[in-house]
Amino acid sequence: MTVGGSSTAAAPARVPAAAFAVVLGGVSAALHLGKLPPAVPALQASMGIDLVQAGFLLSLVQVASMTLGLVVGLAADTIGLRRSMLAGLSILTVASLLGGAVGAGWLGGAFAVQWLLGLRALEGIGFLLAVMPGPGLIRRLTPPGADKAALGVWGAYMPLGVALALLVGPALIGWGGWADWWWTLSAVSAGAAFWLWRIVPADVRRVPAAGVAGGADRGADGWPSRLRLTLAASAPWMIAATFAVYSAQWMAVIGFLPAIYAAAGVPAGFNAVLTALAAATNIVGNLAGGRWLQRGVAPERLLRTGFLAMAFGGIAAFAQVGQGADALGLPPALRYVAVCLFSLGGGMVPATLFLLGVRLAPGASTVSTTVGLVQQASSLGQFLAPPAVAWIAQRAGGWHWTWGATLACSLAGIALARRLGRIRLAAEVA
Repeated sequence: MTVGGSSTAAAPARVPAAAFAVVLGGVSAALHLGKLPPAVPALQASMGIDLVQAGFLLSLVQVASMTLGLVVGLAADTIGLRRSMLAGLSILTVASLLGGAVGAGWLGGAFAVQWLLGLRALEGIGFLLAVMPGPGLIRRLTPPGADKAALGVWGAYMPLGVALALLVGPALIGWGGWADWWWTLSAVSAGAAFWLWRIVPADVRRVPAAGVAGGADRGADGWPSRLRLTLAASAPWMIAATFAVYSAQWMAVIGFLPAIYAAAGVPAGFNAVLTALAAATNIVGNLAGGRWLQRGVAPERLLRTGFLAMAFGGIAAFAQVGQGADALGLPPALRYVAVCLFSLGGGMVPATLFLLGVRLAPGASTVSTTVGLVQQASSLGQFLAPPAVAWIAQRAGGWHWTWGATLACSLAGIALARRLGRIRLAAEVA
């Protein structure tokens, strides 16, 4: 019986190629999220943008997510998951193509900055349409027993895409300019869309709650009921707020890391490697968080650990006494280790929140709506934090007060984790 059980368990553990096509689509979308940080110095040199404008360029991609995330979560089944992802990748392809035309001087003229801002917002719509259907598509495509592994890989799509952009971007920008970088990522999105179109089965009209507990709660009488259920429950709001304070500080720190190191005189190639490695450590934290959850570690404990690591990492990386040559703080090497700790520990947070989003959704039919609310809050944090941190840096004459923003977010996250722990225990008792 043991032998038979192990052989039957081995087959569903295989993740199909179609699921990897979905992950690639998410990574290609995340590349557009991470393509701007390595281009900030080039944009400042060629277009004369200041730090606050750069902050809005970093965060404008989140406008669609922070305004439409809940709507897309509600309408995902109506739109069609595959169709939604293809539409998002197509929008990213076209917007990045036009952005490269702005960089080459073919489009925009005297309004080049405004064009770039508008296209960045359009990329936000494409990003939302491309990544929101990802978990649902993977759940649909993977057999029982393989969904946890596939969703664990999906959970790392964001740091993987951002890390690749931070690593490859500076080399391409140095070789051909930031316009070529935009065009390259346009081609990547087109290729990901083509593979998705070829390998992922077409959307079909879903039967009552297919794959969700036998169809007992068929859409909860349509989207108005699902919306009311989600908004009336406290757990989705707590999860969304926790994701917001995590993503806000991570994007603010990692997003400006190339500019911080460039201002410190770090060579461009070394700058790219350092920034990409710091972003990539988030993947390790994400995967480690998933493993610990499987071993029975309480989700709220992982959340507290992740936010504590971000708090201490942020303080160690940025805090100093005084300015200039007389400033007192950790040596540069230890500051970089602290940034990696900040990103590594933070990786446990999204892995845990994805699990809680499924467990604590008001019902099986409201999981997508809950994910939409979480995405909306996360994007709001990523929209507000980079300009705020850039404003603090401009007012302070440096980045040495960035730790104040990261500490505030981490303390809020620890408080929210405690509240989520009580909600989880109450749900398990019920």
